[in-house]
This record gives sequence, structure tokens and C-alpha cells, in this order.
Amino acid sequence: MPHDPAPGKDRPRLPTPEETEAIGLVPLLSPYIRQARTEMPDELRALFEAHSLTTRHGAVLPQLIAEAPLAVGELARRMRLSLSTTSELVGALNRAGLVERREDPANRRRTLVAVVDGHRPAVEAFIATRSQPLLRALDSLSPRDRAGFVAGLTAWARETQQAGGGAPVDRSGGS
Repeated sequence: MPHDPAPGKDRPRLPTPEETEAIGLVPLLSPYIRQARTEMPDELRALFEAHSLTTRHGAVLPQLIAEAPLAVGELARRMRLSLSTTSELVGALNRAGLVERREDPANRRRTLVAVVDGHRPAVEAFIATRSQPLLRALDSLSPRDRAGFVAGLTAWARETQQAGGGAPVDRSGGS
């Protein structure tokens, strides 16, 4: 058998057996990701479809349910996205009528973002339903394993964004 040259810039490496175990789990998540729209309350699905909103837009909503209002800069930090990307996502959600932007009364240079009250119950119901599998998984982990899991997902998200030409994910690893 010919010698396989070492991976280089133009040639990706093959995964190790240990890495193959993790790679084999990824397709098992595909049905969960694909069914998101079908689990959306009708009013949210209609808004997402009418305004061509994507999962990236949807990723903003849990942050705003957990703690609102949030400054756009804080939202960007939490999502590990650039400020400009976060502003674009918030702008599209605002045009769709899902979120509102307002000036921070304590600092007029900052913009605060919150889910519009009329859509909050639907957004909360959707996030609660969609979060259950992940929350059960996190509950089963020790604090150390949970931190490792989040660190791994963060690294993976960063790499997939860079590979796909998407918006860069902040490398700071801050939470």
C-alpha cells in the first residue's frame, strides 16, 4: 500500500478512531435540527417564512428570553459573533416584528433588544420545547463535563463558521 502523505494545508487528515466515535454521533442530531420549523408555533413559523429568517436568527431568541433586554454588544459576546453580524440578525428580527430595539436610558449610545411582548409566549413555548433534550443532557453531566461540552460545541461552531465562510465566531471563549 502506498504511503499516505501527512495532511497538509490542502489535504485534510482522517479522524482517529476516538474522533470517529464523535463524528458518528453528528448525523443523529440531524433530525432534531431539521424538525425545528415543524415544532414552531404557527405564528412564529409564519414570521420566519415571511421574512426568510433562519436558524441563525432563531439562535438570538433564547438569549433574549433568558435575560432581556440585552445590549447588542452583550448579545454578540454571548453568541460569540461579531457585533456587525449580531446587528444584522437583530435588524432582521426587528423588521419581522419579533424583537424591539430601544435606546438604553443609562447609556444612550447602547441599543437594547428584547422580544416583543406579543410574541413572548410563543417564543418561550418554542424555546422550552426545543431545549428539553439538551437540558436533559446537560443535567446528566458533571459541572466539569458540562464546561467541556460547551467548550467543544463552541470550538466546533467556530470551525464550521470559518469553513463555511460564515460570520466569524469570537475566539475568546468567554461565556
